[in-house]
Amino acid sequence: MAIKNIIIVGGGTAGWMAAAALSRLKNNNLVDITLVESEAIGTVGVGEATIPPFVNFNELLEIPEHEMLAAVQGSFKLGIQFVNWGQVGDSYIHPFGAYGYSMGGISFHQVWHRLRQEGDRRPLQVFNVETMAAYFGRFSRTQDYTRNGARDDLPPVNYAYHINATAYAAFLRKYAEARGVVRQEGKIVDAKLDPESGDVISVQLDSGQVLEGDLFVDCSGFRGLLIEQALETGYTEWTHWLPCNRAVALPCNRDDGSPPPPFTKATAHPAGWQWQVPLQHRNGNGHVYCDSFMEADEATDILVQNMAGKPTADPNHLRFVTGHRKKFWNRNVVALGLAAGFMEPLESTSIHLINTGVDKLISMLSLDGITDAQRDTFNRLTEREYARIRDFLILHYKATERTDSEFWNYCRTMDVPDTLTQKIELFKANGQIFREEDELFTETSWAAVMMGQRIPMIGHNAIADTLHLAKTKAELDEMEKSIRFAVDSMPSHEQFLAQYCPAKEAA
Repeated sequence: MAIKNIIIVGGGTAGWMAAAALSRLKNNNLVDITLVESEAIGTVGVGEATIPPFVNFNELLEIPEHEMLAAVQGSFKLGIQFVNWGQVGDSYIHPFGAYGYSMGGISFHQVWHRLRQEGDRRPLQVFNVETMAAYFGRFSRTQDYTRNGARDDLPPVNYAYHINATAYAAFLRKYAEARGVVRQEGKIVDAKLDPESGDVISVQLDSGQVLEGDLFVDCSGFRGLLIEQALETGYTEWTHWLPCNRAVALPCNRDDGSPPPPFTKATAHPAGWQWQVPLQHRNGNGHVYCDSFMEADEATDILVQNMAGKPTADPNHLRFVTGHRKKFWNRNVVALGLAAGFMEPLESTSIHLINTGVDKLISMLSLDGITDAQRDTFNRLTEREYARIRDFLILHYKATERTDSEFWNYCRTMDVPDTLTQKIELFKANGQIFREEDELFTETSWAAVMMGQRIPMIGHNAIADTLHLAKTKAELDEMEKSIRFAVDSMPSHEQFLAQYCPAKEAA
């Protein structure tokens, strides 16, 4: 059956990202697109940190970066600082860019390890521009610090954003509505299925209005109004590997007047961890924890005691189960965002999974109708993507030496998927990291977390020993100088924001 009407169920970040991307189909009036949301139903809206592919999403929509960031009180993000994960007192940054560059056909950390065995004591971090800029609170885009005849041998800057997710959804709403998407206010109270095919054919609002559709995009959050409540798709749970199942979120002012740092901060606590996401005028904060090891009141107290200022709202308590639907595209319903699954926000992948879900939907969508091949391919690719992100998140919990709480004892000793065990063992043996096809996280990502959380790299690739020692050391000296020059050339993050994208209003 031809697709003429697309119904998006739910707004928020997922719904309006889908609407904005699909609005391109309105150019030639190929379909009608309706988004249904209710002002009475709040959105989770705590995922305010993104990763670099999100920059590409906005570029695809031809959204001016500075306009978007000004509208959402946004700031820039060079990586994530992890505190207290390996041991209490530890700190490292997982940067968005690579350490150095490939030398002799092997990864830079292999060469660095060889030189370290020869007595070079420089930490790996000094060979990464994002890490060094983050430590010094500086930021600039590549095109800004290489302009006006400056050196062209400087490393590129890879970045993402911190955004007010609620404001971003509102920004995309204006974008989508201007391009023909119709917003329908109302709460969905029923869904009607075709008795023969089992497809969803319509949804009914609390006003009694019925909306018919050919393709439904479920962005209704944890409830999964269509994908679960109507179609009973089922859920694959990963709580035994990712035990955190609660969160409390709370924005605050930066009462000490400190500037927004260009990185997200994730601080481990006795039964979970706390995020700090700096916007231009406030911080987003949250404490992710496991209720088998900590009560909600204690989790809230820990959060409040470790924030940069006084809360500006009441605590928002969330319950979740880490995992995903057994099918992401079931019959004529595609689930996105929290309706599809939940990967806790440790590596800021929530918005990314919306992004890639939208990308896959658009690339596979045929307005002539829906085929089994489309559904099966969408589900296979998405399930694989979730599993690879899952392993990377599990690594943060498994790779710890903490013995100070029952929670960390459980994480340190738990069994993990064979795919993760193999990655850890390969790295221990000679620092080898194999990326599988289009896996999201890079060699740098895996190396940063493994080394940052004390997984020992016993040996290195034998090719590193064939490189001329003095020439290699001289090359690393130049690399370090280039990175220092790049960082010294950057303004402070606060100065860059004030000049490039000052927020239109305080968050």
